[in-house]
Amino acid sequence: MNQTRALVTTTHRDIRRDLLLIAEMVTPGSRLLDVGCGDGSLLEYLASEKQVDGRGIEIRQSGVNACVARGLSVIQGDADSDLPDYPDAAFDYVVLSLTLQATRNPRKVLHEMLRIGQRAIVSFPNFAYWRVRLQLLLDGRMPMTAALDDPWYETQNIHLCTIKDFDQLCARDGIVVEQRIAVDGQGKRLGGAPANWFGAQAVYLLHRR
Repeated sequence: MNQTRALVTTTHRDIRRDLLLIAEMVTPGSRLLDVGCGDGSLLEYLASEKQVDGRGIEIRQSGVNACVARGLSVIQGDADSDLPDYPDAAFDYVVLSLTLQATRNPRKVLHEMLRIGQRAIVSFPNFAYWRVRLQLLLDGRMPMTAALDDPWYETQNIHLCTIKDFDQLCARDGIVVEQRIAVDGQGKRLGGAPANWFGAQAVYLLHRR
């Protein structure tokens, strides 16, 4: 076991908070596709801790190279254009972490995930987070937070939404919310109505009705 893998499996230092929440939702030994897998931290963690048979898609060549260096099965691809190439029910889980808001057609991507996976796991920054609301109210400018850390002219986020927005989309499209976890800026879990106000990020476990 190399040093990087040891850090991931013992201290979690290389794993983002939302990725750890996603990992909690995954059943050991399952088949999983990580869309927008970045440097492969989640795939590596799941393979080590839960013996998951994982695959990945990553749009950036640098991310693909990092995954290959970890010994992971990852290809270069785009969530908006490449998911239709996968057959129905090919995976137990399809994951999209902090990427849905950067896709050109998030609704289509979400439905493709639920077509090729028995379940989908999605995480995104909550644009109704109180710090976002406060910055808009007081400064009248596009807000920046730990989860939204790029200025408006450099951000890849083109379809930002709130927890309430996402709940309404799921209800409209017949998508079952099996589990929802919202966390504040310090990582504290939130439930109920306060989640849309005080949740900086949200993680959803979804399946079709």
